[in-house]
Amino acid sequence: MRVLLAPMEGVLDSLVRELLTEVNDYDLCITEFLRVVDQLLPVKSFYRLCPELHHQSRTPSGTRVRVQLLGQYPEWLAENAARAVELGSWGVDLNCGCPSKLVNGSGGGATLLKDPELIYRGAKAMREAVPDHLPVTVKVRLGWDSGERRFEIADAVQQAGASELVVHGRTKEDGYKAERINWQAIGEIRQRLTIPVVANGEIW
Repeated sequence: MRVLLAPMEGVLDSLVRELLTEVNDYDLCITEFLRVVDQLLPVKSFYRLCPELHHQSRTPSGTRVRVQLLGQYPEWLAENAARAVELGSWGVDLNCGCPSKLVNGSGGGATLLKDPELIYRGAKAMREAVPDHLPVTVKVRLGWDSGERRFEIADAVQQAGASELVVHGRTKEDGYKAERINWQAIGEIRQRLTIPVVANGEIW
């Protein structure tokens, strides 16, 4: 079983990643998201988010780190994904699960759950921009206000060529309510797909 250190905006920065990977045996860390709108971000933005890029994308204790992008425009996600791996990121992750009102108001994060086709296009563009030997992964929730489209969302990720799917077992509207976590839905997605599925949410 693999254990991944999931990102949490405003909490899991490089210093916390360094601390936690020194005392725990994680297989991989994902950064907080880098917001992509309509431009190729400068190199300094990547290094500020992920200083581990200066050290072969590893924490001081040797745990690999993957840059996470958040955005809704496939062409710019692709450009920035290519830059991330050129700078040394061990693959790249697409955030389709952030429930922040600010993020959702500008069309990113969990807003993409309303449009599985856009998730497909974004993930596919990133996959085509990143060398085949490096992973492209996608983080989703079960849906926006219900889990009815969870299979459509999961299928979009797999059909786009993603290497792996991370499923937060709640909808956007569920937020972080512990009692709303739906392990069964994650299991159903895992049974449906052929790519690896990682469970996320209420894992301590």
